[in-house]
Amino acid sequence: MARELCAISFDLSRQVGVLIDRSGQVRNVIVGDHRQIIIPALGHFRSSSGRLKGLRCIHTHLKGEDLSQDDLLDLLFLRLDLMAVIKINPDGLPEKIYAAHLVPQPIKGCNWSFLPPVSPSGQNIDIRTQIAALENEFARVKPIKDLDSSRDRALLVSVTTASKKQAGESMAELKELVRSDDIIVLDTIIQRRDRINPRFILGKGKLGEIMLAALRLNANLLIFDQELNPSQISSITDHTELRVVDRTQLILDIFARRALSREGKLQIEMAQLKYLLPRLGRRDDALSRLTGGIGGRGPGETKLEIDRRRINDRLSKLAKKLKKVSRERHQRRSRRRKKNLPVISLIGYTNAGKSTLLNTLTNSKIVAEDKLFATLDPTSRRLRFPEDVEVIITDTVGFIRNLPPELMLAFKATLEELHEADILVHVIDVSNSRFPRQIKVVDDILRELGLENIFCLRVLNKIDLVEPEYLEVQQKLYQAEAVCSLNSATFTGFLQKTRQVIGSQRSEVIKQEMAESGVTG
Repeated sequence: MARELCAISFDLSRQVGVLIDRSGQVRNVIVGDHRQIIIPALGHFRSSSGRLKGLRCIHTHLKGEDLSQDDLLDLLFLRLDLMAVIKINPDGLPEKIYAAHLVPQPIKGCNWSFLPPVSPSGQNIDIRTQIAALENEFARVKPIKDLDSSRDRALLVSVTTASKKQAGESMAELKELVRSDDIIVLDTIIQRRDRINPRFILGKGKLGEIMLAALRLNANLLIFDQELNPSQISSITDHTELRVVDRTQLILDIFARRALSREGKLQIEMAQLKYLLPRLGRRDDALSRLTGGIGGRGPGETKLEIDRRRINDRLSKLAKKLKKVSRERHQRRSRRRKKNLPVISLIGYTNAGKSTLLNTLTNSKIVAEDKLFATLDPTSRRLRFPEDVEVIITDTVGFIRNLPPELMLAFKATLEELHEADILVHVIDVSNSRFPRQIKVVDDILRELGLENIFCLRVLNKIDLVEPEYLEVQQKLYQAEAVCSLNSATFTGFLQKTRQVIGSQRSEVIKQEMAESGVTG
């Protein structure tokens, strides 16, 4: 085979290669140009039954070149068993075979190891035994025990220009999001760069390290802490053959899992379609499938155009349904206003303890979990103060840093309810080391929603998890009340402040009504 490859390559003045599986069968023949071969997509070859692809690539080099950087990157990104080059002598005969394979741990900064050069007729290695031993070595480096094969296994990646501390905090939040989506976290990778790579978002060398980590840990998913554009997702997927998910898509998936109400499901579907629309593949007239039949002859519509039209049609229908839901919600609010019941809305960062606080206040059993976005559907309950003042208290969807704009638009009808509130109770998880940044995120979103003029009472929650001295300092700094949402005995200060604000607002309303009717005090 080596002589045949070299003879054909010599006659054509082109590199020629073959892909051989572990049974020794040639699966592909590749003809390149005088400088390189292009390995085709290998998605249909084995990728789950073993860590390596199950293919070795053997190709010719016309001018006696060593294994190139492109050869070694193909070995890494395609997870080949082996990458080999046959150098051609000036007379067109094979000189020696030069080969390399991946290693579980870098050797002197390299992710591969070179085999001693050997003439084609002098090979004495059982390649299948060697590859099996190599895969066992990958498995031994960092074994992951008791992995549930039905769950996704992810590497978390963050590429950022932010400080080391900010990058660490952001990665910690990404891990919480991933845990909320029932995904196994195998490892985390943070790369700080002065400038983001527009194609891969990270450097090609770092991408190679990530690919090797995925190979070693048997990961099937890459989750990025940043929002990726369509071309970046495509480039990373093509090079790693792993599924790639960005932060926005992860949040949308969590929302899709948690939405229970008809309104919530409509909102999530709209947000997902808006996210998908700009990420549909680009038009390719030469390869597109055309519709036919009467009325569809001629150029017709490409498959891509049909997909876009269907998505736009569905978005239009969803918008109408959500508008109807918004009207129904407005009518419910109107009935509430007629009863003149004050409204208290619980707001805050996701997983701050809003639902637990509502449950304890009203003896309810709303779903409350130690997960991000455990509550998506707004819930209202009645609460009676000791002075026989009755109020409506509502729980809302939690906020998060860089909340996807698609979600902000989709949840517009839900967030409108906050405008009807007499008091916004900002629930803060004081035990979370990132809570000052979370406060800023919530304040920024309130301004974005035009809610900064509604009285906002800050409440530090989970006080049982911090030291009293620390809590006292934070209370003074943020002018906040302190509660443990699991212990109603800690609610005294919070309820007194809330009752005081409601009483003050009622007095102002009465004065205004008297002034309008011409009655003086």
